[in-house]
Amino acid sequence: MSVDSLPIIRIAYESGSYEAQALALAKRLSLAMHVAPEDYDYLLEFTEQGLSLRPSADKGYGSIICDFAGSEHSHRRRYGGGNGQAIAKAVGVSGKFAPQVLDVTAGLGGDGFVLASLGCTVRMLERNPIVHNLLADGLSRGIEAGQQQLDLGDNELSAVINRLSLLEGNSVSYLSHLVATLTQPDSDTEVWRPDVVYVDPMFPLRKKSAKVKKQMQAFHAIVGADPDADDLLANALAVAKYRVVVKRPTGAGFLAETKPNYSLEGKSTRYDIYALKKLPV
Repeated sequence: MSVDSLPIIRIAYESGSYEAQALALAKRLSLAMHVAPEDYDYLLEFTEQGLSLRPSADKGYGSIICDFAGSEHSHRRRYGGGNGQAIAKAVGVSGKFAPQVLDVTAGLGGDGFVLASLGCTVRMLERNPIVHNLLADGLSRGIEAGQQQLDLGDNELSAVINRLSLLEGNSVSYLSHLVATLTQPDSDTEVWRPDVVYVDPMFPLRKKSAKVKKQMQAFHAIVGADPDADDLLANALAVAKYRVVVKRPTGAGFLAETKPNYSLEGKSTRYDIYALKKLPV
């Protein structure tokens, strides 16, 4: 596959019990089924572990899957630092306030899950249909795992998953629609308005750990860059009640060349905070 060409994506399934799901997804996404050994760059594959994105062997990394009940998310949920984390400070989580967050660039839901673990209600929006299906599958399995743990007397995962919801759609269009609805003076319908809008545009590829690198390589190949990321900011500022938070790589320019009120900067990540009014206390 050349650098500028679109990757070849096929649908596959591990066993016959997943055939119907695979055929339905292939039809929904207008993708062909996997039939030959070397007919793909990436496989969307139904397995016992869930829906995964498996790259061809020449790419040198393994499958990508959304697993909210897995060890990585469990460890982050238990030992991630609570309200002391930079992301918690950025969105304004406190002992008395857990904001309703609209995550307009959900990806595989990693940041959304962290925010939900901190008590936030998170509405996730993902526009790429492949990434959306991976996230939706992870969310579905997270609900099942949460119920299993609940049956054993542990309600922690279930509570976190219940604070997450997922929509598929273009973030710019979604925010534009919200702005238009909020500015209609004759509307009798109460419109949901997030406390915080969270924006995490696609990071440029750079050398990282193998784990991060494989996901970023796949996403850059399948999703590409976010050329309309700058268009998000103005509408996000018109929609959010309290603030807009933009996640950026350290050293990157400001979104839409607009300076935030302040930033929280770590070793590799920076949170730019565009404050609109004081948070509740």
